[in-house]
Amino acid sequence: QVQLVESGGGSVQAGDSLRLACAASLRAFTTYAMAWFRQAPGKESEFVAAVSWSGDRTSYSDSVKGRFTISNDRSKHMMYLQMTGLKPGDAAVYSCAAVPVVTDNIYYTDQAKYAHWGRGTQVTVSS
Repeated sequence: QVQLVESGGGSVQAGDSLRLACAASLRAFTTYAMAWFRQAPGKESEFVAAVSWSGDRTSYSDSVKGRFTISNDRSKHMMYLQMTGLKPGDAAVYSCAAVPVVTDNIYYTDQAKYAHWGRGTQVTVSS
């Protein structure tokens, strides 16, 4: 059973930084594409960042590029999202997602591709 648990959310001021973590219980001998998505109240869920299992291929939405950094630690089955220069528009529930893939250089930006989801962690940014 694949389980994803996010942590690290909180309430910060604009310009501050936060580091989100996703602890993943994954099947052995399986590679996964992983990503972060976020959903603000009254808005649709949107892609934030994705990383391949190898960790060397990443993708970011235009809204966070240059401010957020996604990474993973395969040995610990962890994924991280380092967020800097936070803006009020970044406030949302951030969820991590994972899906088994056949090679370790794949990632997806389409949330429909992901099979496993965490419950999310709240990020609040005040101006």
